Amino acid sequence: MTNSISTRIGIAVLASLTYAGTVQAQQTPSAQRIYKQLSRPAPANSAAPRVGLNELKRNRKLRRQLPSINIQSINFEFGSARIARAERWKVQNIADALLRFRRGPRERFLIEGHTDAVGSFQSNQALSEQRAGSLKRALVSWFGVPSRMLITVGYGEELLLVPTQAPEWRNRRVTLRRATQYLR
Repeated sequence: MTNSISTRIGIAVLASLTYAGTVQAQQTPSAQRIYKQLSRPAPANSAAPRVGLNELKRNRKLRRQLPSINIQSINFEFGSARIARAERWKVQNIADALLRFRRGPRERFLIEGHTDAVGSFQSNQALSEQRAGSLKRALVSWFGVPSRMLITVGYGEELLLVPTQAPEWRNRRVTLRRATQYLR
């Protein structure tokens, strides 16, 4: 009996873990949660420098200052960028949140694609770019999010959440960042 209770408590604790304000894998954030995360103001001690898109994509320190959320619940199969129809409701949560920002024509969001570390650097880089592109296409074609709002970039295996060379589903994810205040 005690082991059963300990096991349930351990599972409950594991299920509630988050990384730096991001929702943990398999837990699909609501549209409200996504909107709230992306609406956060920049840190008070950071002036929002206006930079070009390429600088923003290259500058990790600057990107970290942007309001963001990791979306790990979209299940990318190993080696795939395809978003299954069964995942459509998860994409809809993202779309519902992003569409709340349509107030201004300058709203921009960075969609970052990520992979695990299995495979070559080049193939993981290409796959991460494809994952970001897949999410953008789904948001635009399935839910009418304006394409101009979405910028895609892939980081391959550069930014692992779980540092391992083994297959790791938590590393196969997309990250959304609200880039509006930083782009020229």
